[in-house]
Amino acid sequence: MLPRLAIIGGGPAGLMAAETARAHGVAVDVYDAMGSVGRKFLVAGKGGLNLTHSDPFDVFVSRYAERAIAMEPWLRAFDADALRAWASELGVETFVGSSGRVFPSDLKAAPLLRGWVRRLRAQGVVFHMHHKWKGWSAGGALRFDVSGESIEVKADASVLAVGGASWPVLGSDGAWVETLHARGVDVATLQASNCGFDVGWSEHLAQRFAGAPLKPVALIWRDRNGHEQRRQGECVLTAGGIEGSLIYAASAALRDEITRRGKAVFYLDLAPSHRHDALVQSLSKPRQGRSLASVLKRLAGLEGVKVGLLHELVAKADLADAQKLAAAIKALPITARAARPVEEAISSAGGVRLEDLDDHLMLRSIPGVFCAGEMLDWEAPTGGYLLTACFASGRLAGNGAAAWLLQRGAA
Repeated sequence: MLPRLAIIGGGPAGLMAAETARAHGVAVDVYDAMGSVGRKFLVAGKGGLNLTHSDPFDVFVSRYAERAIAMEPWLRAFDADALRAWASELGVETFVGSSGRVFPSDLKAAPLLRGWVRRLRAQGVVFHMHHKWKGWSAGGALRFDVSGESIEVKADASVLAVGGASWPVLGSDGAWVETLHARGVDVATLQASNCGFDVGWSEHLAQRFAGAPLKPVALIWRDRNGHEQRRQGECVLTAGGIEGSLIYAASAALRDEITRRGKAVFYLDLAPSHRHDALVQSLSKPRQGRSLASVLKRLAGLEGVKVGLLHELVAKADLADAQKLAAAIKALPITARAARPVEEAISSAGGVRLEDLDDHLMLRSIPGVFCAGEMLDWEAPTGGYLLTACFASGRLAGNGAAAWLLQRGAA
């Protein structure tokens, strides 16, 4: 009889673990709490599935910050090129966008997921839906809640790929944390990553501009090492703060700064294509009866929400001072008071500490139990880095689980 591996979680990490282990001849069952696999994967791909990134490898790995050294072997074994080749085997061709991000040619997640699941079924992987993992029985069996009924499943090994705590409506609710804590596993607190922030706008600004895009703008902030960073892009004003891809790039540093100091200050360059000295010179000229709004639009292309932010955050007297107004346009200080809840975040930070895992992602304290994906203690910005690491860790865990099972069988 073939050794049996249970994969808990049907996201990219779990499915990749299933595919990898099955290729070694291991019997594989995938269990997921939802009615179908890959729910978050599909939602993430609605605006165009950002599968990976074309960064040079060293730059790519650096996106994982303090976990870069630990994750480098995973990513070297299954890098962006390998992921693109894997997608191509499923009939999904990819292209590199102007930002360096890599997308399927049709920009969709569904065809890739359908083809993948179809191939997994053909390879003999068995799927079990509506199975909510509840830990282990006293005898070591896996416990599941299936439509309110508790069942137990025996497996020779397992891969946990149950996600973090973002988007719990899609199945990743972080309920597993206490289960692993009870077994002595060190789990870093799950918290929001790639998230928006609360600022606390006036009612006037919120009512008038909530949902308005800020583009183009440049974000200026200090990273975790205190180094100034600058990135151009776009974000969105919300009723209580700010969010969007540009903000997500700085979210880890801003979140950690709020944890340390209770707030975090970043800056927006509202006119990234204009030089400060040129703005000062232009704004110093007589207005000749024109309103400030018309002057800002004519000289700097500022209107709508950008002008609204200047009125919100710059003292009235400073709006009349060319030097101070130009300085505010080029570096408008915004104070973030709190990160938005983890349930709203694109991804979550924290999770099973990598130090509690061996080189094959097996828990040191629970032999035969491997972990993969977002439930591990790493984070990365959006741009394809999140998905790539999920795929790579799933592959590593799948290989590790199969090797562990086959070695025990041979013994």
